[in-house]
Amino acid sequence: METVHIKINNVPYEVAAGSTILEAAHSVGIEIPTLCYLKEINEIGACRICVVEVKGARSLVTACVYPVNEGMEIVTNSEKVQASRKTNLELLLSTHDQNCLSCVRSTDCELQKLCRDYGVNGMRFIGSRERYAIDDSAPHMVRDDNKCILCRRCVAACKANQAVGVIGANERGFSTHIGCAFEAPLGDSPCVSCGQCITVCPTGALTEKDDTAKVWAALRDPSKHVVVQPAPSVRATLGECFGMPIGTNVEGKMVAALRRLGFDGVFDTDTAADFTIMEEATEFVQRVKNGGTLPLITSCSPGWVKFCETYYPDMIPNLSSCKSPQQMFGALTKTYYAEKMGLDPHDIVCVSVMPCTAKKFEIDRDDMSAAGDNIPDVDISITTRELGRMIERAGIKFTELPDEDFDPALGESTGAATIFGATGGVMEAALRTAVELVTGETLE
Repeated sequence: METVHIKINNVPYEVAAGSTILEAAHSVGIEIPTLCYLKEINEIGACRICVVEVKGARSLVTACVYPVNEGMEIVTNSEKVQASRKTNLELLLSTHDQNCLSCVRSTDCELQKLCRDYGVNGMRFIGSRERYAIDDSAPHMVRDDNKCILCRRCVAACKANQAVGVIGANERGFSTHIGCAFEAPLGDSPCVSCGQCITVCPTGALTEKDDTAKVWAALRDPSKHVVVQPAPSVRATLGECFGMPIGTNVEGKMVAALRRLGFDGVFDTDTAADFTIMEEATEFVQRVKNGGTLPLITSCSPGWVKFCETYYPDMIPNLSSCKSPQQMFGALTKTYYAEKMGLDPHDIVCVSVMPCTAKKFEIDRDDMSAAGDNIPDVDISITTRELGRMIERAGIKFTELPDEDFDPALGESTGAATIFGATGGVMEAALRTAVELVTGETLE
């Protein structure tokens, strides 16, 4: 690898040639703050928070786009740099809705953290500002441009990562804002409900729709039998909401917390994942034997199903006809479980905890009523973050909970769903089952 010699804050370093100042600084353990930067997809130098001093340069330069060269001398934290960053933050706040106390991103907001770090109170620049109506037309998210800082991360994620591109910068100058073409509501656009824009948003401008009030209402209704089904990945991410290391398996504590929230049945979506694998494997074998449409594309993700339906309708025949594990579980709950427990399906409320906001869209799709009579398979879908907030609101000390097991029957599984979280995992599990169906041999 070709390298160059530079100095950062008077300390000599050898870094990769062709890298930006930001990349070079990170490679040697020096943090430079950013707001608009997303590696490889949004390196635009728009927010000016990453400015640094470079010896010989006429002005401060943006570290995220400025390349290093041999002998360069950089200062990342001088008085001039700090003053510039503070001023830029004050300008951002001059048009920003600062209702932080009620914002879902409070204490977890990148803008808020930087303002705290640089001693910004938001009162230096006060004047005219645009006011935008909140867009809650989509089934999975809420867009509040009053909290947008025009970092364009969401635009980059939607276009570059998801190949959808339904949002962009509208108008110019002071009136610039993020929106859909012709100012159409997001719900009227070909958005696939993936939620990746929410993931990259540094503030509370984009958030998933909070459906926890519906869950609380169901739990408090004595006439309802409320069951919950967390997805496989939730047990590996929920711990982050309570300061635990990334990837910690908190299955036992999660089950304990759900019981203490008041759910009548605490089950595992992994059970329905086993049904999904059996159904998709059987469908695949039948297509191979009978000359059906191939390749078979698994239908577990409502986001990619909607993407296919919207942008590649010619490939709809390739999609599996099976419901996703979330919907299969709901169907099992409202039919098999209802019969075994002697319950009226109308009185059962099925709640899912999912890692994907597209699941909120999926529960309202047509033909998702196995019990008939317009009874939805799944009534409410919440995200991992929403569950974390419910646990906090209930005053449950998550890290101190004992480990408990899922309820039987719909809480038992083979473990095939464990690999669902990996790319290609769903189809791998289905193919393993298909091999067993064809050969009659059990794979090790």
